[in-house]
Amino acid sequence: MDSAENSSDILVAGSGPVGLIAALSLARAGFAVTLVGPPPTTDDRRTTALMMPAIHFLDELGLIDPIREKTAPLRVMRIIDATKRLIRSPVVTFRASEIGEEAFGLNIPNSVFAAALAAAVLDEPAIVWRKTLVARWQLSGEHATAFLEDGAELEANLVIAADGRSSPARNAAGITIRTHSYEQAALVLTFSHGRSHGDISTEFHTETGPFTTVPLPGNRSSLVWVVTPDDAEKLSRLDDAALGVRVEEKMQSMLGRVTVEPGRQVYPLSAGLPARFAQNRVALVGEAAHVFPPIGAQGLNLGIRDIQQLVEVVIDHSADPGAQAALDLYNRRRRPDILARTGVVNLLNMSLLSDFLPAQMARSAGLSLLGALAPVRALFMREGLRPGSGFSGIWSGLREQIRR
Repeated sequence: MDSAENSSDILVAGSGPVGLIAALSLARAGFAVTLVGPPPTTDDRRTTALMMPAIHFLDELGLIDPIREKTAPLRVMRIIDATKRLIRSPVVTFRASEIGEEAFGLNIPNSVFAAALAAAVLDEPAIVWRKTLVARWQLSGEHATAFLEDGAELEANLVIAADGRSSPARNAAGITIRTHSYEQAALVLTFSHGRSHGDISTEFHTETGPFTTVPLPGNRSSLVWVVTPDDAEKLSRLDDAALGVRVEEKMQSMLGRVTVEPGRQVYPLSAGLPARFAQNRVALVGEAAHVFPPIGAQGLNLGIRDIQQLVEVVIDHSADPGAQAALDLYNRRRRPDILARTGVVNLLNMSLLSDFLPAQMARSAGLSLLGALAPVRALFMREGLRPGSGFSGIWSGLREQIRR
């Protein structure tokens, strides 16, 4: 192509949070980036719990300070078995102070986060934002070409597929994906309450999935309530007052009187894992690379780790970031983390749905161990924040004891 405007080092397909963060990160690393996708929606009622490693990374990009007052810290995370099954688990409480952290992370409203990301992208001169969609892809050994819906053609050395769980870019690259649909749906809403949440996020485990409250500033919290698809639709049709009563009953009036705020959304749940995470000049990030139920605040945190490792690989292969050697390296680096996180989340979700007694016993034994043994709990918390840090913490502790 003759026009420089139609050629760039890297093309990011998808303008959700992962796509916007990827574009910013690579532009700040010195690459010419073209971002393709419509402006993000401001009508998303969900929130995102980002752990501190992700917060530190975003803070380096200048994204946290402008929105900090609209976020809430997650200082305590608690799991409560609210099932009525024969074998139930004890309450397990994780405190950030146990591992020397002020908080596990911050809970950020998606609409606030999306607006901050979009503003930062618009202010970045190294990013050209084409606010349309890709109609089709042409991938060759030397470059990738995107044919946009507005008629333009764009060429790049590397395509970053941040275009969601259905990912047309992933499909164009010939990467197969194994998917599974759950008989579950998530009802998402925001509510105010009479008592302080104390910066505590509580995950009630039920027979249909987790019922998770996450703090917001003031006496407000967000809720992700996983139920059957039929129940999700029934709950979503209730008026705010009736739904508030149901929410308060479900959480055993833990936060006092509940008032549901207008606006609620329902999302069907599924899981998906690609055979590879990069191929044919396409690298997968976010939900193009991994899809799993909303348990344990892992989704976007995992996507940000995708971006961090992809940026490292691209910098090391700056002459041709889409070369097969670069893609193979990214695939190898991401595979252990993605397989471990998706495996654990899907296994925990299946254990909640299963009436199989041994599965209930195993889940109860695991949670009991976490609740009873502080070193095991610390390992779990550190691994939840930074993969590998839990085991390194054990070795550091052993070395310290040997010195003494």
